Amino acid sequence: MTVTAPEIPRTAAARLRWALADGWTVTLRDLGHWVRKPGQVVAGLLFPVMIVLMFGYLFGGGMTVPGGGDYREFLMPGMYAMTMLFGIEATFTAVARDAAKGVTDRFRSLPIASSAVVLGRSVADMLNTVLGLLVMIACGLAVGWRWHEGPARAALAVGLLLLLRFAFLWVGIYLGLTLNGPEAVMAVQVLVWPVGFLSSAFAWTGTMPGWLAAVAEWNPLSATMAATRDLFGNPGAGGTTWIAEHAAVMALVWPLLLIAVFFPLSVRRYRRLDH
Repeated sequence: MTVTAPEIPRTAAARLRWALADGWTVTLRDLGHWVRKPGQVVAGLLFPVMIVLMFGYLFGGGMTVPGGGDYREFLMPGMYAMTMLFGIEATFTAVARDAAKGVTDRFRSLPIASSAVVLGRSVADMLNTVLGLLVMIACGLAVGWRWHEGPARAALAVGLLLLLRFAFLWVGIYLGLTLNGPEAVMAVQVLVWPVGFLSSAFAWTGTMPGWLAAVAEWNPLSATMAATRDLFGNPGAGGTTWIAEHAAVMALVWPLLLIAVFFPLSVRRYRRLDH
């Protein structure tokens, strides 16, 4: 019996439907892995909560908050952005594992849309991010954090956070397709943690030495943190430097710049895996 491969759609609309259908199939496959291994998902959701409890209650008493506000209200927008950053590790690990096991090569040999694998991974990771952000918001409400500027501005803040995660998603995909081996996990952690701590997540930049404050303020994370603090009505927004005064603009510019760089790099790397 002869098996023929399905015909590749010829029109742009048909190719788009084909890519979306195949991408959703890959998404369901990735979600199925989490259902079968819920411990990994739960650990990923609870880790940022532990950091909130540690900094909010163990170290928070010694932190200076601009305007004398509550430290946990200052902390939570920073932790929301940190959670977006932590997603790089999860994306990288999943992509690198599939590449190392030959799963990615098997997908590429199938008659499916060439974008289905990365599209499916991106959708699955964004769904996981929404769940993680909901858990963090619930954690924030439990420790006394509130938004004070109404639901519309709060929704804008959430949108900025998800945009940041979408940008970091492509960083994780590119690193997962490029690096391999157990040493790569350590390398990514070495990358993620300094980026997270060299920001305004845990401390107001006004208390830092001048050179360190400049590094922290120009960190892409800090722009999102400052913008979401302003949108939520929490302490720590604003400042006297150019980057602090234009945090809302940079909270859009930084993620869009990362996407513009790492999205084409990821697509190119995926297409050249066998080279």
